[in-house]
Amino acid sequence: MAELAFDCVGAEPERYGVVPSLTLRLRITETGGERVEAIALRCQIRIEPHRRRYSAEEAEQLHDLFGDTGRWAETVKPLQFLTVSAMVPGFTGSTTLELPVPVTYDLEIASAKYFNSVTDGVIPLLLLFSGTVFGKRDGRLSAEQVPWSKETSFGLPVNVWRETVDLHFPGSAWLRLDRETLAALQRYKSRHALPTWNDTVAALVNGADAGDQTPPGKP
Repeated sequence: MAELAFDCVGAEPERYGVVPSLTLRLRITETGGERVEAIALRCQIRIEPHRRRYSAEEAEQLHDLFGDTGRWAETVKPLQFLTVSAMVPGFTGSTTLELPVPVTYDLEIASAKYFNSVTDGVIPLLLLFSGTVFGKRDGRLSAEQVPWSKETSFGLPVNVWRETVDLHFPGSAWLRLDRETLAALQRYKSRHALPTWNDTVAALVNGADAGDQTPPGKP
């Protein structure tokens, strides 16, 4: 049976991806002296927010996820990020795999909201591995499962995630609205001859701060 060890040794933005993606570099080592013919690998990635400290500004941004800081001992739980798959070519000893990881900027998704709320340092990740290892026994192809106990931790630098997003949405953010709200915003934008959606939202925010509570769909 192959004895595998997994380590994540780096991360960088994918600069030429169609969608925002980053690349995790995995080092896979077979410690038993056997040759691995291939691995059909699955990697589940979780965020472990309890493994880092947060500034007052970050804690305010994370309120939607975890509530008041006084309750964080109960509310700060691991967040599911995503699961990715890859085929690992054959190797003897160790190999390095570039694992593509797509990211989203939909701020209604918990992982994106968390990423967007932290300003520096690292994002603590836990990588959990599974899949099928292919080898040879007595000249015949053999297959065995990657044990569910195989995992590794990695601190993803916050600046890597921000650079990944900025490659596609420089200096911007995305919000999802239902069609009725969007239509109301369109009427408000046209009525006030506002040139951009950013100007439209800014006008509403400034009006609310000034005490103007007129809904955007009303005259």
